Amino acid sequence: MSLIAKYDRPGPRYTSYPTVPAWTEAFRGENLASKLDEAGAAGDHLPLSLYAHLPFCKEMCTYCGCNVVISMNGQKHAEYVEVVRQEIDLVADRLGGRNQLLQIHYGGGTPTALDEALLVRLWDKITERFSVQRDAEIAIEVDPVVTSREQLALLRGMGFNRISMGVQDFTPEVQRAVNRLQSVGETEALVDYARKLGYRGINFDLIYGLPHQRLETFAKTIDEVIRIGPDRVAIFSYAHVPQQRPHQKKIDVSWLPQGEEKYALFAHARDRLHASGYVSIGMDHFARVDDELAVAQRERRLSRNFQGYTVKPAADIVAVGATAIADVQGAYAQNVRPLGQYYDAIRNGRFATERGAWLSPDDLLRRDAINSIMCNFHLDLSALGAKHGVDAAALLAPSMAKLDEMEKDGLVERTATTLDVTPAGRTFVRNVAMEFDAYLGKPPAPGKKLPIFSRTI
Repeated sequence: MSLIAKYDRPGPRYTSYPTVPAWTEAFRGENLASKLDEAGAAGDHLPLSLYAHLPFCKEMCTYCGCNVVISMNGQKHAEYVEVVRQEIDLVADRLGGRNQLLQIHYGGGTPTALDEALLVRLWDKITERFSVQRDAEIAIEVDPVVTSREQLALLRGMGFNRISMGVQDFTPEVQRAVNRLQSVGETEALVDYARKLGYRGINFDLIYGLPHQRLETFAKTIDEVIRIGPDRVAIFSYAHVPQQRPHQKKIDVSWLPQGEEKYALFAHARDRLHASGYVSIGMDHFARVDDELAVAQRERRLSRNFQGYTVKPAADIVAVGATAIADVQGAYAQNVRPLGQYYDAIRNGRFATERGAWLSPDDLLRRDAINSIMCNFHLDLSALGAKHGVDAAALLAPSMAKLDEMEKDGLVERTATTLDVTPAGRTFVRNVAMEFDAYLGKPPAPGKKLPIFSRTI
C-alpha cells in the first residue's frame, strides 16, 4: 500500500485547536464580553490582531468553503458596514486603553466587493478606535476580476501592504466547472500594478483536486504562476463536503481527481516551485527563500492563525463581521452567520456570538504542540513544558507513542523530548498533528452530529 493510500483520510486543518466541531453553543456574547474585559486588563502595551469578515461576492464559486453572501447591492453593503462599525465600537469599548494593532486582515467573501466610499468608512472607524503600528501587517483578500486599480491605490494609501489573490486554476475547463472565470492577463495586470504601488508579500491561492484538473493542464497553470512570480503561493486541497456546503452538489464527484491522481497535482506544483526558488512553508504554502515566512520557519518561530501563517502573532485576535472568529484570552468566539441575526444583536448593543470554546490548560498545551508541528515541523517538549509550567513529555507521551507507525514509514523522527517531521513526512503533517488531538474519535455531544472533515491529502 502506498503512503498516500495509507494516510489519506478525513482530518482537521488545525486553524484552531480545539477545532470548531468541539466548540459549544453555551459560549455566548456575554462570555466574549468577559474575555474582552480580560484582554483589556492584560496591558495596554500588548498589541492585537484584528480580523474583519466582509462576506459579499458577485457569484458563488461552486468549490467555495467560505462564508459568503451573494450580492453586489450597494445599499446592502452599506448597511453591513454600518453594523460592523458599531461592532468595532463594542469591541473597543471593552478593550479600554488596549488599542495597538499589529495585524489587520480583511477576509471574505470578496472584501473589494465594497466600493471605495465604504472601504474608507470602515477604515475610518478602525483608525478612530485603534492605533495601527507603523510596522503592522495589513492584508486583504482580492478577486482580480472584481478589484479595480482605484481600489488597490486607495487601500495602499490607507496602509495596506499585503494582498492575497484567488487564482485556483487558469484552465478554462476547470474555471467553467467551478464558476470562476479569470484570465492570466487580468491577474498579471493586477499584480504588476500592485507592485508599482508598493505592495509586498503578494500571494496567490491555488486549489488542487478541482473538477477536470489534469496534471498536464495544472502544470501549465503552475508555469504561469512562476512566470508572474508572486512572493508567496498557497496550494490548498479542495475539500468536497456537500453535506456542509450544498452548492458543491453542482460538482459531479466523477469529475474530481482522487487519491494518487490528486496528490500528483500537488507534488508537481511543489517540485516546480522548489526548482524556481520557493521553499515550503507549513503543509501547503510556499515563499521565496528570503521571505520573512521562510526566515521565521528556519528559525522555528513561524506561527499560524485563522488568517494563515504569520511572523507577527498577537496574543489576542479580535474579530468583527458575520461568522468572524475571535481568539481572546484562551477562548474562541464565532459570530452568527445570518445577517438579520447579526444586525439585531449588534444594533442592540450585544455581541453576536453563536458558539465558542473555553480552552482548558490541556487544550492550550496541545494547541501549542499542534501549532509547532504544523508551522515548524518540530516539537520541543522541554521548551513546551517550560512555557506551560508542566511536564509536557509526560502529558503528551501517549500522543508521541502513537507515532510508531509513522516513524517506521520515515515520516517522523523522535527522541524522548523532541519530534521532527521529515521532508518525506511534510505531506502528512496533518496526520501527525491528529495524534495530539484529544477530541478526535470521541463520540459527539448529545444532539450533535459526527464532525465532517476534508481529506488530509
